[in-house]
Amino acid sequence: MERMKPRTLSGFMELTPARQVQFDRMVELLRSTYSRYGFTSLDTPLIESSEILLAKGGGETEKQIYRFTKGDADLSLRFDLTVPLAKYVALHHHELTFPFRRFQIGKVYRGERAQRGRFREFYQADIDVIGDGSLSILNEAEIPAIIYKAFTALGLRRFRVRVNNRKLLTGFYDMLSLRDKSGDIMRIVDKLEKIGSQKVQTLLEEEGISPDSAAEILRFTQITGSNQEVLTALGQYKGRSEVFDLGLLELSQLVQYLAAFGVPETHFAVDLTIARGLDYYTGTVYETVMLDHPEIGSICSGGRYDNLAEYYTDRQLPGVGISIGLTRLFYVLGEQGYLNDELLTAPCDVLVLPMTEDLTPAIALATKLRDTGLRVQLYGEDKKFKAKMSYADKLGIPFVVFLGEDELSSGLISVKDMTSGKQEDLSPEEAAAYMAGMLKVRNQGTPIKEKTD
Repeated sequence: MERMKPRTLSGFMELTPARQVQFDRMVELLRSTYSRYGFTSLDTPLIESSEILLAKGGGETEKQIYRFTKGDADLSLRFDLTVPLAKYVALHHHELTFPFRRFQIGKVYRGERAQRGRFREFYQADIDVIGDGSLSILNEAEIPAIIYKAFTALGLRRFRVRVNNRKLLTGFYDMLSLRDKSGDIMRIVDKLEKIGSQKVQTLLEEEGISPDSAAEILRFTQITGSNQEVLTALGQYKGRSEVFDLGLLELSQLVQYLAAFGVPETHFAVDLTIARGLDYYTGTVYETVMLDHPEIGSICSGGRYDNLAEYYTDRQLPGVGISIGLTRLFYVLGEQGYLNDELLTAPCDVLVLPMTEDLTPAIALATKLRDTGLRVQLYGEDKKFKAKMSYADKLGIPFVVFLGEDELSSGLISVKDMTSGKQEDLSPEEAAAYMAGMLKVRNQGTPIKEKTD
């Protein structure tokens, strides 16, 4: 039989056991943070009808989705978690209480070119708030405030949430008599950081925009300074477009509320280059970058969408949400040495080594230790003592418990701390308390440990 060489498809990430533990720890911390803000967990299917996913997507979205047929069914893998959410809310709105607050952490699929920090299969961690008929601007400020709390809880420090408002942009393009081209302009301007101002000007002119208007667009989007300085500078455009004025009002409220939520100005900034490429965003938009690695691009993005569910229902279901590109973030953190390897990643806390032929006492001991909350593995393989200890050492198991004839006769167990090498005889109750206390100390800290110069 010819053997096939095992391989993983390009753009798909597989982790070692220790790295998987680190990834799962980040997921659990995000789930915990989202839950504290009153969000409920949701899980939607990986596969949807293609017409559902493409109801409003089209264009670039259609080029990227994984689409296939099964019998007569035209099916696609979900490319994000927002469109399935819109379908879910439209389908179940009679069963839901609004505003509906949900979080979802799951895999999505995009057939784009695999490259550093970008994958074809990756996890997103989303939070969204959906209103019934209306939705307060308060939610648009709370969403990035939650992201700030989540990232700082993970251990990230040097990041910034960049915010803008598409109403403000649409109103500005209306002033230039370019309202009908506003969507195309925003998609081009959204590439400013990647391709530079000269290339953006060229692309704008290729869209039929005059050189003067293209230059004015670039001047507008490159207004910089503190948040208040940017808002003040935008005041010069007031009174020329109702849409612009509404966008400026919403952006000003967002800045005010974010400060009240306790988000320091070092971690959020008004940035007029942010537009988001997807058409369904209608108000506030967000992108989050790591300050030391801006080349990676946005690791967390989203915004306000008023009409996302219009293809599924006549009800007005406005929403706002944000999505962490969790796989990309984890990859970058690992590559840059930010993952906290001091936290325990072993599959268990304790390895019980039977030292007698009769395994019954060791089974009973392992069961007793598990009942105290410890994660316990019972090693029953017929190996030499050195091999058993090597097994524990390679997995980074913190404690090894020996149970031999001497221990059985004394009623004590021998506990070895694999970190310090210290070994002592304790009662099972004393041993459980001792190991639990030591584990609590060693597991303090965050999954991410930023470098300090």
